[in-house]
Amino acid sequence: MFISGDFVMAKVLLIGATSSVAAMVAQQMIAEGSELFCLARNKDKLDTLIRTQSFSISGSYCYDFTDTSIAKTAVARAVECLGCIDMVLIAHGDLTDQLSSETNFEVVKNSFDTNFLSVIALLIPISEQMLKQGSGKIGVITSVAGDRGRPRNYTYGAAKGALSIYLQGMRSTLWKSGVEVYDFKLGPVDTPMSASHEKNFSFSTPNVVASVIVSAFKKKQYVVYIPHFWVFVMWSVRNMPEFIFQRLAFLSGR
Repeated sequence: MFISGDFVMAKVLLIGATSSVAAMVAQQMIAEGSELFCLARNKDKLDTLIRTQSFSISGSYCYDFTDTSIAKTAVARAVECLGCIDMVLIAHGDLTDQLSSETNFEVVKNSFDTNFLSVIALLIPISEQMLKQGSGKIGVITSVAGDRGRPRNYTYGAAKGALSIYLQGMRSTLWKSGVEVYDFKLGPVDTPMSASHEKNFSFSTPNVVASVIVSAFKKKQYVVYIPHFWVFVMWSVRNMPEFIFQRLAFLSGR
């Protein structure tokens, strides 16, 4: 039985399990007694991760997340394996080539398919399952890029921002049901996805991010900026008048 406040015998569905952050979350939850079912896009990467990270899982299923017709089946596989789902973390996503997205609609479509629509396709059957149970925690990794459109990443930010709005609506809809909805807004993280980006003080690490996520689930912190200083940074960015914003190259530059 899942004990509130920790993860003793929690049944956890981890989606995007091959991401660096998800792998660290998996390690921490298993160490506390959770049972995991993993969804991933690439079986070879998942097998390699399990082998190299030395953690065990109860089951797994791989599919192209943008094939949204399979999402319901994937969630059903998890329920069949675990018996129920106490907790979910959705951790998949892809950065978008901003310049390409401004001239090529297919790049925009792929960004929204991956970063928004594929997540919604999973959230619907997950929330239905948890409503049947009368309880559960749904966590989704989004991005600080979704808080305001900036020239360097507004296509990706638009997809992540739409996802945060969707989660906000879900949370208000489900708040009396016993189902909790969490939005983890990440700043830059030093992972393979950001390998080509110049690193600076704003970058966090997968281990730090995972620790904050696990703690937030326990403390029922529903909207979390990671690292925490992004709360103050993004408040300023969101509320800055556009005529000032556009004159600040570090915000409105490429």
